[in-house]
Amino acid sequence: MEKTITITLTAEGNLELPPEIREQFSSGEQYSVVTTEDSITFKKVPKLTWDELRERRAELGDDPNPLTTEEICEIVREVRREKKKCK
Repeated sequence: MEKTITITLTAEGNLELPPEIREQFSSGEQYSVVTTEDSITFKKVPKLTWDELRERRAELGDDPNPLTTEEICEIVREVRREKKKCK
């Protein structure tokens, strides 16, 4: 059933959703947003099961340029340095 409801964009840039719309959203769920010149559509992103995730991973095959352990360690060190700067 299609229903038209008006929502408001606040001065802070937030959408004010009426309760009947808000109750259709769930915390933690993800939604894709499709925009056109005159419309905005929200679609729930389906959650993958572990089997689906494993199947997608298998389809990708092996990484042709895998990181070495040293490269991974350097990335971790860099992230830690950046986090220290933010404190």
